Amino acid sequence: MAKRSTSAKSTVAMRHWGRSAVVMFAAIVLIGPIADATAKQARRAQPAETSAPREAGEPIMAIVSLKSQQVTFYDANGWMLRAPVSTGVKGRETPAGVFAVVEKDKDHHSTMYDDAWMPNMQRITWNGLALHGGPLPGHAASHGCVRMPYGFAEKLFDKTRIGMRVIISPDDAAPVAFSHLALSLFTPNAEAIAAAPAKAETLSREAADAAATADEARKAAAAAVRESAQLADGLRRLARLKTRADAQLLSADRALAAAKTDQARAKAEDRKQQAAARAAELGTRLDTAKADASSRLDAASTAREAARAAQAKKADAARAALDAKLVLEPVSIYISRATRMLYVRRNTHKPAPDGGGEVFDATLKVPVTIRDPGKPLGTHVFTAVARTDAGLRWTAVTIENGDDAKDALDRIAFPKEVLDRIAPTAAPRSSIVVSDEPLSEETNYRTEFVAVLSDQPQGGFITRKPSEVLAADDNGWVNDNRQDDDGFGFFFQRNPNPQPHNTRRGGGRFFPPMQQGWW
Repeated sequence: MAKRSTSAKSTVAMRHWGRSAVVMFAAIVLIGPIADATAKQARRAQPAETSAPREAGEPIMAIVSLKSQQVTFYDANGWMLRAPVSTGVKGRETPAGVFAVVEKDKDHHSTMYDDAWMPNMQRITWNGLALHGGPLPGHAASHGCVRMPYGFAEKLFDKTRIGMRVIISPDDAAPVAFSHLALSLFTPNAEAIAAAPAKAETLSREAADAAATADEARKAAAAAVRESAQLADGLRRLARLKTRADAQLLSADRALAAAKTDQARAKAEDRKQQAAARAAELGTRLDTAKADASSRLDAASTAREAARAAQAKKADAARAALDAKLVLEPVSIYISRATRMLYVRRNTHKPAPDGGGEVFDATLKVPVTIRDPGKPLGTHVFTAVARTDAGLRWTAVTIENGDDAKDALDRIAFPKEVLDRIAPTAAPRSSIVVSDEPLSEETNYRTEFVAVLSDQPQGGFITRKPSEVLAADDNGWVNDNRQDDDGFGFFFQRNPNPQPHNTRRGGGRFFPPMQQGWW
C-alpha cells in the first residue's frame, strides 16, 4: 500500500514536473527570440534626425559626439537640427578637437578614395577631413570624415558659412549659457563700431596712395640702378683703356732710352708723345666718369632707400587698411597652455591664391599669462551668440577634462593690447578657445584654428598628408603664380623650412611659428 502511494505521488510529481518543463521550455523558446530581437533593436537604435520646434536661425556651431554618433547644429537660440552620423573606424578614427569649416563643395568627389562621392561636403581640414553626406550603417564606418544623412547634409549646405565652428567631442557635449568677468571685457563700443566703415575707407585710400608711391619709387630706383650699372660698365672700359695707355707710354719710354741712333730716338720720342697724350686724355675722361658715377651711385642709393621706405609705408598702410576692414568681422581667439601664446584670427573673405578656401588674417600672436601653467586647463569653447543691451551673450562648451570653464578663464590674464585692439568691436559669432593643446600643424593661412585632443585616437587625422604651411612675406604671395600685393599679400609665403614637430601626450603637434604682431 505504501509502495502504491509512493508510486502515485511520484507519478503526479512527474506529471507536474512535465507540465512545468513544457511551460519552461516554451517560455525559453518564446523569450529567446524576443530577447535576441530586443538586443538587436537596441544595437540598431540610432539618434533620430530631428528639428527644433521653432524657426531656425543661421548655424553658429556644430557639435559631433563620437560616443553617441550624432551631430547637433546650434544657432543663437540653442539646438536647431540633429542627426545620426558615422565617424571613423578603428585605426582611422575621427579626431576629437576644435575645427571650423574652411571650404564647401556641393558635389565633391574624393581625391584620396577612388573618386568617392561626398555630396554637400564641408571641409574642416585641408588634409582631407570633412562633414558630408554618406551612407550610415549605424556605427562608425568612415575613413575619418563625419558622414551625415544625405538629405540632412543637403538641407544644411546653404545654411552654413566658411568659418563656422565644428567641435568634435569624445562624449556628449552641448553649449550652456555662460558669463564671466573676462568675457564682459569684450563689450562692443557703439562709437567705435559706427566709425569703423569711414575709417576703413580712409585707410584704404591711404593704402592705395602708398602703393602708388611705392610703385613709382620702385621704378625710379630700378632706373637709377640701371644707370649705375651702365656707368659701372663705362668705368671698367675706361679703366682698361687707361691701363693699356699707361703700358704703351711705359713701353715708349723704354724704347726711347734704348734708342742708339738719332732716327730711332726721334721715332721713339714721337711714339712717347702720342702715348702720353692718349694716357692723359683717358685719365681726364676716367676722373670725370668717376665723379659722375659717384654722384649717380649716391642718387641710386638714395632711390633704393626711398623705395624701401615707400615699400615699408605701403605695407604698414595695407596692414592698417586690412585691420580696419576686418574690425567688424567676428574674431576668434585661441589660448594654448602648451605654448602659452594667444592667437587671433579673422576671415578676410579673400580667396586663397592657390585655390580652395579663404585667407584668414593671422598677424596677431602674443604671449599670455596663465596662472599655474603646469595644471591642465581642459578644452573649452566660449562663443558670443548674440548682442544684448549690456554687450554680448555667451555660451560655453567643454570637451576635455581639466578645470571647469569658469576656473579656466579665472587663470588667464588677457593682454591689454589685445583687448584695446579687438574688444570694442567684438561681434556675435566671435569665440575664445582655451586649451591645453598647441595648434595643430593643420592650422595655416586658409584655416581658422585646428586643435586636436592628443589623448584621443587620431587615426583618421595622422594617416593623411599634412597640408602645406605658409609663412609671412612682404613681397606678396610667393608661389608659381605671384599676385600683386593688394593689402593681403604680405601675410604668407610657402615655408621652405618647416619647424620640427613637438608632441604633448603623444599626439598634439606644435604649429610652426606664425608672424609676430605688428602694432
